[in-house]
Amino acid sequence: MAFETLGESTLDYVPCRYGKSKILFRGPKRKLTAPYVAVVGGTETYGKFLEHPYPALTEGVLDMPVINLGYVNAGVDVFALDPTVNAICSEARVTVIEITGAQNMSNRFYAVHPRRNDRFLRASNLLKSIYRDVDFTEFHFTRHLLGALRATSAERFAMVEQELREAWVARMKGFMSTIESRVVLLWLSAHAPERRATDTAWGNDPLFVDRDMLNAVAPFAEDVVEVVATPDEIAEGFEGLVFSEFEEPSARGMLGTVAHARVASALDASLRRLL
Repeated sequence: MAFETLGESTLDYVPCRYGKSKILFRGPKRKLTAPYVAVVGGTETYGKFLEHPYPALTEGVLDMPVINLGYVNAGVDVFALDPTVNAICSEARVTVIEITGAQNMSNRFYAVHPRRNDRFLRASNLLKSIYRDVDFTEFHFTRHLLGALRATSAERFAMVEQELREAWVARMKGFMSTIESRVVLLWLSAHAPERRATDTAWGNDPLFVDRDMLNAVAPFAEDVVEVVATPDEIAEGFEGLVFSEFEEPSARGMLGTVAHARVASALDASLRRLL
């Protein structure tokens, strides 16, 4: 599971911090001088293995600073619980929120690390009572945990998945309601929201989120931008990624340069209507 973290990398992401936040964001660090656009999201927004992820490409065409607040393996929690992120987003002209999966956040069944949301911390008594035949000390990552729970019992796992879906909607609504700027939601994936991804294999993101969930939070946003990368685009975009031999398994789960170029184009059209 070493590829769950950044580790040693061929790219220099120039990591930086803003304000009192403990999160290391991708640099170079931008001055928080209005006007600017803020972007929050997970691994794709951070731009792992990409020299120029979509926030940087968007900045190039907008002629306005774009603050990249993406974080590797982030769930909603890492942003919703960070006052600095909230302040940066609220001062922005527009905040773009990449839709992240429902697996990397605390819920009634288990708790995750407040910053490294992909890290499983502990199971609740409720989950332990449902899965008495599972030793939860064996798990360190949410994907590993959820894959094992589903393999143990599909019937019991349905309850876990439903909880994740409901918790995601509630957490997203809460997070979006605290942001004082205009919000654009970004769906960036290899599949459309109509097909809910439930396979916990690396790359099937955003996990467990579907059209109904997206529709539930859409009223809190000014616009919803959807970019679904095709297999050919992912294959072509993979050629533009920068990674070492050790990083290749993780890079195979990324959407690539072509998808990011499409996002920048789609966001440019949306943001110009709102700015």
